[in-house]
Amino acid sequence: MSETAADYRKYLDPRTLARVQSLDLRARLIVEGLMTGMHRSPYQGISVEFAQHRQYVPGDDIRHVDWKVFAKTDKIYLKQYLEETNLNLICVVDASESMGYGSITSGKATWSKYDHATAIAAALSYMAVQQQDSVGLAIFDQELKRFFKPSNSPGRWKLLIHELQIVPRLKKTGTGKVLEQLAEKLTHRSLVVILSDFFDDLEDIQRGMRRLRFRKHELMVFQVLDPMEIEFPFEDVTLFQGLEEAGELLTEPRALRDAYLEQLNLHTEALKKMCRGMNNDYCRLSSGESLDVSMGSFLGRRSASIK
Repeated sequence: MSETAADYRKYLDPRTLARVQSLDLRARLIVEGLMTGMHRSPYQGISVEFAQHRQYVPGDDIRHVDWKVFAKTDKIYLKQYLEETNLNLICVVDASESMGYGSITSGKATWSKYDHATAIAAALSYMAVQQQDSVGLAIFDQELKRFFKPSNSPGRWKLLIHELQIVPRLKKTGTGKVLEQLAEKLTHRSLVVILSDFFDDLEDIQRGMRRLRFRKHELMVFQVLDPMEIEFPFEDVTLFQGLEEAGELLTEPRALRDAYLEQLNLHTEALKKMCRGMNNDYCRLSSGESLDVSMGSFLGRRSASIK
C-alpha cells in the first residue's frame, strides 16, 4: 500500500472522523479514503451516453438495436442509455433519541450512531451526485420529519448535507409507519438505503418494507449499533438511562449481560431473517468500526445491480 493510500485509509476510522466537524468534509474524506489505491471505482455510475446492453423484447424500439452484436451472436440486444440506467438513491436516516447514543470518544468529540449513519448517507449521496444519479433523503423519528424526493439538480448535495446535520430529537421511533409513508411518496423505482438501530417493532417495520417492495423499490438495510450495545462490557453497578422515554435503571450489569445479549441477538437475527425473506440486503454495523464494511457493501451491491 502506498503512503498516500495509508494516509487516506485513516479517514474511514470513526475516531478520526469524529474530529472533523464539517459533514461535507467528512463525506469527501470517506470517499477519497475508499477510492484511493483502487484501479477503478467500484461505484459504476454513468459518465458517458452509452451504458450497457439488454436483450430485446417484443415492443422495444428497434432503433436502439446493436446490429454489430446481432451480426456476431445472431441475438438481438438493445443499447441502453444514460436516462435508462441512472440510479434513484434515497437515504432514510433515523434521527430518534436512541440514535444519539455514542461511546466512542476522541478527545472531546463523541461519535454517535447518528454520526455514523449520516456519514454513510453523506458519502453515498456524494458518490451518486458525482455520477449524475438522483439523490433523495428522508429523516425520521416517530414520524417523517423531512423528505426530499430524488433529484440530480445542482446544489442537491449541499441541501442534503444541511438537513443531515439535524440533532436527534427526544422522541421514539416509528420506522414502520414512516416506510409506508415513503412508499406513497416515491413515484419512481429507487434504491432505498435505510440507516437505523431498528430498536422498534419488527412487525411494523415488516409492513413498511413490504409496501416499498410492492412498489418495486430495492432496499438496503444498515443496522447501526454502538460497540457498548453490541458487547455490553459494563461490570460495576451502573445507572442506565433509558432512551426514547424508557426511564432509568440502577442495577448490577453482570447479572443482566447474558439475558441482554440474548435478546439483542434474537432481535438482530429476526431483522436479518425478515430482510432476507424479502430479498433486502442487510448489514449490521458497529459505529466503532471503519466504514469500509458499510460502504463496501453498498458499492458491491450497486456494481452487481447494473451488470
